Amino acid sequence: MSGAWVNVSRVSGLPSLRAVMLMVIAVLAVTVAAGGLVVILDGDVLKSAQEPVRKQPRPTESRPAPRLDQMVPTAEPVKDFGQGGPGITSTPPRVLAITPSAVPKRTRFALGELTHVQKVIVVDAGAVKVSGTALNLLAVDPAAFRSWTPQPVADQPAVWSALARGELVADTSAMRKFGMILGAMYQVDGGPRLRAAASAGLGLKGVDGLVSADMGKKLGFAPEVAVLLHGKSGKISESAVRKALGKGAQVVMLDAAARTAKTQQGAQQEGQQKQGQQVSVGRPGSYLELYKASATRCPGLSWTVLAAIGQVESSHGRNNGPSSAGALGPMQFMPATWKHYGVDGDGDGKSDIWSPYDAVPGAANYLCANGAGKGGEKLRKAIWFYNHSWDYVNKVMGIAAAYARTYA
Repeated sequence: MSGAWVNVSRVSGLPSLRAVMLMVIAVLAVTVAAGGLVVILDGDVLKSAQEPVRKQPRPTESRPAPRLDQMVPTAEPVKDFGQGGPGITSTPPRVLAITPSAVPKRTRFALGELTHVQKVIVVDAGAVKVSGTALNLLAVDPAAFRSWTPQPVADQPAVWSALARGELVADTSAMRKFGMILGAMYQVDGGPRLRAAASAGLGLKGVDGLVSADMGKKLGFAPEVAVLLHGKSGKISESAVRKALGKGAQVVMLDAAARTAKTQQGAQQEGQQKQGQQVSVGRPGSYLELYKASATRCPGLSWTVLAAIGQVESSHGRNNGPSSAGALGPMQFMPATWKHYGVDGDGDGKSDIWSPYDAVPGAANYLCANGAGKGGEKLRKAIWFYNHSWDYVNKVMGIAAAYARTYA
C-alpha cells in the first residue's frame, strides 16, 4: 500500500504557514488603510487617531537648551491684542458698595442725585471657590462696564473680548496673590471651568476679577448688589452714600488716597496704582508658563509631560517640521488628528497647528482624551498614542522626571 500515501497538508484544508503570513499582512494593510489601528492593552480597547510612528528628530545643536522660563513662544501676532480701543473715555469709580439685596431703582436715583456723583452703575456680584480658595468677582456687561476701568484696561480690546467669551479677567494683585497663571483653566468648585484670559489692575479694592453677566448667572451670583459711583475724586460723601444704601451695606471709598494729604506714603500708593494698571492678555510669557497653563486643561496631567513631549517633538518650537510623516508644528500633530483635537488656546478665534499657544493645549486635550489625567499606566498608554513607540514613552517619562527635579 505504499502507493496509498498522500500529502496530508494538501488535503486537510489547513493553509500553509506561508499562506497564513500572507493573510495576516493583507489584513494589516486593509486595517491601516481603513483608518488607524485598534489596539488591546491590558483589557482596554483603544483606537488611535491615525498617528503614525514618527522618528524622533535629530538634535539640531549640541549646546544645552535654555531654561523653559527663559524661552518665549513665538507665533503670529494676535490681531485684536494690541493697544487702542474705540475712543472709550475712562470714568473710574470713586466708591464701591456691596448691599445685602438688589438695589431698587429709587435708591439708584437717590445715589445719582448726591452732590458730586456723576455716574451710577449696578452690577451682579458673588464669590466662587477655586480649589477651596475664595475669589470675589463682579459680573458685568462688557460694553456697559468698559468705561468704569482704568484707561489702559478700557483701551485693551482683548480684555473685553475675553469677557464676552465667558472668560475671567483677574486683577493683577489676585493673580500674584493666588499664584494664578495667564491662560490656565481653573475649575470652580461645583461649577464650570474658567480660563484666566487676562490680568489687569482694575482699581477695585476687594474685587479679584471680572466675568460676564451671563457667566455670573451660571455661577449663581446675586443680582444687582454691587454699586459703583463716579464723580470728582475725593468729593463724594461717604456718609451720604451709606444713608442712601441703608443698613448692611459695605462701602469702600476707592479714592481714599485723594482724601488725605499727599504724604510720602500716599505718593508711594499712587505709584503702585499706576504700576498696577499694566494689562496682560491671552498668552503666557514663557514656555514654562505655557506648559503649566495648558496642563490645567487635563486635571491630573503634569505639565512636565507636556514639556517633555515638546522637547522630544520640536525642541520647544525650534524644529517645527513638517516631519517625514507629515506632522506639523511645535507639538508635531498630524493634520487629521489636529482637526479633532486642536484648540484655540489663546482666544484669537482660530486653532493654529503652528502656534505653540494652540498646539501645547491641543496636546493636553489629545492626551486627556486618551486617559492621561488618570496617571500610571493610563498615562503611559496616552503617551504611546501620541507616538506609537514604547521607547518614545520611556524617553518622555524620563525627560518629564528631569523637568520635575529641575523646576521643583
